[in-house]
Amino acid sequence: MNSAATRPRLLAILGAALLLTACAAQQSGGAVAETAPGFWLGVWHGFIFPIAWIVSLFVDTVAIYAVPNNGGWYDFGYFVGIVFLGVGARSSKKVVVYRNRR
Repeated sequence: MNSAATRPRLLAILGAALLLTACAAQQSGGAVAETAPGFWLGVWHGFIFPIAWIVSLFVDTVAIYAVPNNGGWYDFGYFVGIVFLGVGARSSKKVVVYRNRR
């Protein structure tokens, strides 16, 4: 493969990635209250996500994500709640055991 042909593509990908980093938002640590939801509430909210989502369709005061929260730890807890404990934990694998009968 010609490296001269891949250089513009690589530069385009790097440029797009650089532009996407401009979308990242930051907030000062003092902007978050000490009582803001953290990791454990994130886990809980991730776990109850399917039910909260259905209820949020009919009730305006119910949301599926707590805002404001304490940031990264809440997000990580939310991820753990959904993927490991909630809907993402469901497995669709089937285990088939074949036994030889003689």
